[in-house]
Amino acid sequence: MKRELIAETEQYACYCQPVLFGGTNCYLLIDKAGGEAALIDPGSNAANLIQAFDELDARPKLIINTHGHWDHIGANKRLQQHYGLDIAIHAADAPMLTDSAKNAARLFRGDGDGGIAARLLKEGDIIELGQLKLQVLHTPGHTPGCICLKMDTLLFTGDTLFNLSIGRTDLPGGDYETICQSLARLITLDDGLTVLPGHGPKGNLGHEKKHNPYLRD
Repeated sequence: MKRELIAETEQYACYCQPVLFGGTNCYLLIDKAGGEAALIDPGSNAANLIQAFDELDARPKLIINTHGHWDHIGANKRLQQHYGLDIAIHAADAPMLTDSAKNAARLFRGDGDGGIAARLLKEGDIIELGQLKLQVLHTPGHTPGCICLKMDTLLFTGDTLFNLSIGRTDLPGGDYETICQSLARLITLDDGLTVLPGHGPKGNLGHEKKHNPYLRD
C-alpha cells in the first residue's frame, strides 16, 4: 500500500502508511531537526515500514499504540526487535499487548504477541520526539485505554473518531456511553485540527462537529 505525505511543516513531516490487517493507518511522524521518528499504530507489514524509514532516512525512536487491538499492534514486536524501540501505550490497555483474547489477534491470524510496553501513558502526558511534543488525551470507549494524540494542528484519533463515524464498542472492554463522553471532550478542541484516524481518510474536526452524526448528537 502506498505511503502518503499527509502533513508537513518546517518542523516535521507526517506520513500515512496503510497496513494490510484491517486497513489500519500507521503514521510515521518525523522530527526534521534531528531525524527522530515515531510509529503510531504499526498493525502489520513490518518489512514495508522498515523500508519506508530507510527511504526517508529517519531514525525510529518510539512505537506509540493508540490502543491494544491487534490491527494496531501486530508489527510492534518485530519493529521493537529490529530497531530496539520502546513501546508506549495507555496503562489500561497494556495487558492487551500479549493477551490474544483481548487484542483480537485471532480475527487477524496473528500470534497475539505485541511486545512489552516500556512506557505506560496516562492523561496529560507529553511524549517528546526530538523538538516535537505530543499531548496524550485519554479517550476510552472503544477500549478502556484508547488515547488520542494532539500535536500542532494534528489530532491522531486512533479508533475513537473516524471520518463521519466512530469506533465500535461491541468488542470486550468497549462501552458506548464511555466513548460518547470521550467524543464530548473532543468537540471542545479547535475546529482547525486535522483528524488522522486509525482507519479511513483524514478529516477536519470542524467538519466532524457539523456533519458526524455521533458528534452532532
